Amino acid sequence: MAISVRESTAASLLMELRDCSFYYGSFRAVANVTVPIHQNRITAFIGPSGCGKSTVLRGINRMLDLVPGARVEGEIIYRDQNLYDAEVDPVEVRRRIGMVFQKPNPFPKSIYDNVAFGPRLLGVKKKVVLDEIVENSLRGASLWDEVSGDLNKSGLALSGGQQQRLCIARAIAVEPDVILMDEPCSALDPIATQRIEDLMRDLRANYTIVIVTHNMQQAQRISDSTAFFNIRKTMDNGYETRWGELVEYDATKKVFESPACQETADYIAGRFG
Repeated sequence: MAISVRESTAASLLMELRDCSFYYGSFRAVANVTVPIHQNRITAFIGPSGCGKSTVLRGINRMLDLVPGARVEGEIIYRDQNLYDAEVDPVEVRRRIGMVFQKPNPFPKSIYDNVAFGPRLLGVKKKVVLDEIVENSLRGASLWDEVSGDLNKSGLALSGGQQQRLCIARAIAVEPDVILMDEPCSALDPIATQRIEDLMRDLRANYTIVIVTHNMQQAQRISDSTAFFNIRKTMDNGYETRWGELVEYDATKKVFESPACQETADYIAGRFG
């Protein structure tokens, strides 16, 4: 099926997925994904469970490399470099393209050590430098004022929303270019969700964000562009095979108010999914 990709490319293009398919072994989990990612914008991936949104997200920063048998066909171009070229270091990819997961996952360490973990791995040893990174990262994640008096407190002792902001601080401590967020608010209450959404709007000034969300209202509130994925099915010898496919990509306002594809309109209206 031909997809609709209508958004203007006038904004600075930071990354582009070009005809990408994502495999687990011989199974093609997601097919034919072409999506531009614009700098200092928030791009939302929406669609029903099982359509491959999270798989695509993990493919962007090569986390699929950690899954035996997983592979990506096509190109993911980031700053004119294919991220899957043989000479590209996947560890460096993950430093530049950070990830925040669905469930807050702070390390069983102090708040300070959670944020300093990445910089230490990169060779930062001077305490004065680490202190500055920790403070700036916690400020960037809108958490400094709440925890600055007790940085030795365990990250696991924070509330759910605070833990998620700590994970965001940990991600930005290594100065990434892009932050990927996989349903970062799904485990949070409405107040904590609003804090994270406000934070994402603030972070957009310095980072490019790609978010997977099942929350249509959230996608409308925070994203500049939206990519809608859906499930495809086929029967083969009595067995059903399912895979995900990109249906439509455009500016969020257009996707939600005047989608090009009827199935996009049906999903947004809640007629399935």
